[in-house]
Amino acid sequence: MKKVILILCAFLGLAGCRSSQNANLDNSTVPTLDVERFMGRWYEIARYEHRFEKDMTHVTATYTLQDDGKIEVLNEGMRDGERKQAKGRAKQPDANDPGKLKVSFFLFFYSDYYIMDIDPDYRYALIGSSTDKYLWILSRDKQLPQDVLDSLLAQLRRRGYDTDRLVFVRQ
Repeated sequence: MKKVILILCAFLGLAGCRSSQNANLDNSTVPTLDVERFMGRWYEIARYEHRFEKDMTHVTATYTLQDDGKIEVLNEGMRDGERKQAKGRAKQPDANDPGKLKVSFFLFFYSDYYIMDIDPDYRYALIGSSTDKYLWILSRDKQLPQDVLDSLLAQLRRRGYDTDRLVFVRQ
């Protein structure tokens, strides 16, 4: 039951993401995406804090392409010394806009998942949503080189994101 409540809270947190709009925000997505290369484990380098990941460390997201083209999502992390997991699914609803995915952790309710930038070698990515409420910096490695991180932070500031709100995740 506790797991159902946690998943429901995660859904409600994402469902509310449309309530905070920033007119100066550039959350445009990548024009192309090789979904197969995007699959695998990503480490969360930084995020905007939100209810369903509050105080979590050692956070990863693992994406697995299914035979039907949908994506299995497994988010994991540590809170209070205990491993937490949330399983969900993602889909690419519009082939003409490949960087905009929809992610669901509860029934058939989907939320925006925007791949705003990705390294040409798929080593790191910037993930946002349709508002300025959610933001993640992901990497294939537990840490990013400082020059890469500085470049990503500068890009986020140019896009209108408040990088002072980022929580850097202990891996």
